[in-house]
Amino acid sequence: MNFPIGELSKRTGTKVPTIRYYESIGLLPEPLRTEGNQRRYDRGHLDRLSFIRHARSLGFEVTDIRELLAMSERPQDSCHQADSIARGHLVKVERRIEQLETLRHELQRMVNECDHGRICDCRIIEVLADHDQCETDHSYPAHFEAVGSS
Repeated sequence: MNFPIGELSKRTGTKVPTIRYYESIGLLPEPLRTEGNQRRYDRGHLDRLSFIRHARSLGFEVTDIRELLAMSERPQDSCHQADSIARGHLVKVERRIEQLETLRHELQRMVNECDHGRICDCRIIEVLADHDQCETDHSYPAHFEAVGSS
């Protein structure tokens, strides 16, 4: 199996610039090149990129993926470290879920208190202008700001 970057992109659902990025940071090994300098990928690249994509879809950070990939190359080693990485990630996900539930509660309360009148009497505008009117401390995590701003 020997195919170009466009085919790897299609088979894994990964954009070409993302594939190149993963290569540039060493997450995906550089492929062989043809005499015309075209990248040529094999089954190993496909499997590794599929692993990366799946891990990213579960929210794992690149550093964790790098460690998990390194572990996968030592199949006889203990999986204690992999378990530790996954458990740590689960704690982060559960924390984010709690934050999102708090945000949902505040947003539902603001929407429910709106009487659909004029802006000068709008409860949503009032609450957004004065954080003290919120029932909970719902600091918006930096992670969500970065995602929302792109």
